[in-house]
Amino acid sequence: MNLCVVPPEMTVCCVLVCLFTNFVNAGILAWMSLNFLTGHLNAQTKKTVGILDLGGGSTQITFLPKLQKTIESVPVADYIVSFDIFNSTFQLYTYSYLGNGLMAARLATLGALDAEGLEWRIFKSSCLPKKFRDEWSFGGLTYQVSGDPEGETGFKLCYQEVLKVVKDIIHQPYELQDSNVFYAFSYYFDRAVDAGLIGGDQGGRLEVRDFKKRAKEVCNKMTKYPPISPFLCMDMAYITCLLKDGFGFKENTVLQLSKKVNNVEASWALGAMFDHFYNLKIH
Repeated sequence: MNLCVVPPEMTVCCVLVCLFTNFVNAGILAWMSLNFLTGHLNAQTKKTVGILDLGGGSTQITFLPKLQKTIESVPVADYIVSFDIFNSTFQLYTYSYLGNGLMAARLATLGALDAEGLEWRIFKSSCLPKKFRDEWSFGGLTYQVSGDPEGETGFKLCYQEVLKVVKDIIHQPYELQDSNVFYAFSYYFDRAVDAGLIGGDQGGRLEVRDFKKRAKEVCNKMTKYPPISPFLCMDMAYITCLLKDGFGFKENTVLQLSKKVNNVEASWALGAMFDHFYNLKIH
């Protein structure tokens, strides 16, 4: 049994949420929160919104399929989860890919995954500026990373590197309907802000092609105009690859990048409370 360690100053409400999330998929809870805040969580709804979350170690996708073939074509049954709430039954496509978060993807792109001899090895990438060399830490380990002074840089070369991190790992759902708006959170939002695609306060709506366009601009101009963040080319190329070659989104798929919905933090916590009270039959 998993135990939830709770600081003494936490409220009873937070304790319940903390305990409950040991047993419930966080993607479901976040989906519940978001669709409640957007007015889609009811039996009559025909449209819902999906969720894309890009953390440091993992990435997650959750949406309500419209086609039975989407459910039938999943690699394993774990991709589909059913739950009841508000007198409705929902069958969600939801999966978390451990190792495909943004920071873990950097590590894999650099070829540093499970590498030994970190004290003397330098991990190079065409996704980094040629003259860049520094230390980078992740997962409690420190790596020496650099660009390739003798090699080439640019979007095409970088995309080939990040494609290895995505190919044959991310399952493409049979359907990703254009009518389904997806909300993208965490590093999707943060790196879009860093790349100047959206503002940091309100967020904004982007198409997948917007990530690709900005990735090309950043990667192809690194030599002449080094980005403020040396990893921006790699990160933007990876996000583009994850969306297109990973999940299989079309270039015109609309993503809503947000931190809040109707001035409420869009997190799993609200969904956890809904589900907790529902199971207690408190209405």
